[in-house]
Amino acid sequence: MAEPRYLRRFGAVERAQHLALFVSFLGLAATGLPLFFSDAVWARPMAQIVGGFAVTGILHRTFATLLIGVFVFHVARIFSRLLRGEGGMLWGPRSLVPQPRDIRDLWAHLRWFVWRGPKPAFGRYTYWEKFDYWAVFWGMVIIGGSGLMLWFPEFFALFLPGWVFNVALLVHGEEALLAVGFIVTIHFFNSHMRPHKFPMDLTMFTGVVREDEYARERPLDYAVLQSSGLEAHLAPPPDPGLVRRARLVGGVAIAVGVSLFVLIVVASLTR
Repeated sequence: MAEPRYLRRFGAVERAQHLALFVSFLGLAATGLPLFFSDAVWARPMAQIVGGFAVTGILHRTFATLLIGVFVFHVARIFSRLLRGEGGMLWGPRSLVPQPRDIRDLWAHLRWFVWRGPKPAFGRYTYWEKFDYWAVFWGMVIIGGSGLMLWFPEFFALFLPGWVFNVALLVHGEEALLAVGFIVTIHFFNSHMRPHKFPMDLTMFTGVVREDEYARERPLDYAVLQSSGLEAHLAPPPDPGLVRRARLVGGVAIAVGVSLFVLIVVASLTR
């Protein structure tokens, strides 16, 4: 039996950005929840693990700084690639920009869920992956913007009325809860809990995916790769040590995310 071939899906820079993104996100959630639900029975013991509420606040701002740094780096890299002439990033079959086809794919997918039509053929990025991607931009504006207002109130008070900070406090907390809930229930499921992916999709950790799997899941992009020369996109199999580390890191991330979601549910029901 022939050895499976692998395709390069993500480079080292994309994988490093994803790692920094989910570390900062889970760190923000783990340090923000005890502050938001400070009257919950689990809040004080959770904060005391790292030294109390004061230290929790410092860690929260530290993770926020990391997230802002990743976001700024990502946006700067986008502009750098555009200046180098990579216009396909903005439109086309390999772009993350939502396009009319994504609406058709969503509708076809919903019909497939209820056995009313065939499963749509997807390209490099599916409609739900594009939603996940752009949700980060929304979160940085809403959650990040309100967080900066609460972090530097003296500066923003120079040109904003006082009531805006009450709104910022409400928006920051509620939008953060929404983000944690979405990541754990929707993103984790789409990425790791689907039957053919369970218990974990390692592509974002290893950067490679099996050729037969990619051809089955994303036939449109596989056809694009074939037309442009498939050999140029082949990659060596993932290192077994990297796979083990990826499973460990990914498993811890999923366990932390699910645990935080359970704490949100418990705190919400016992308020």
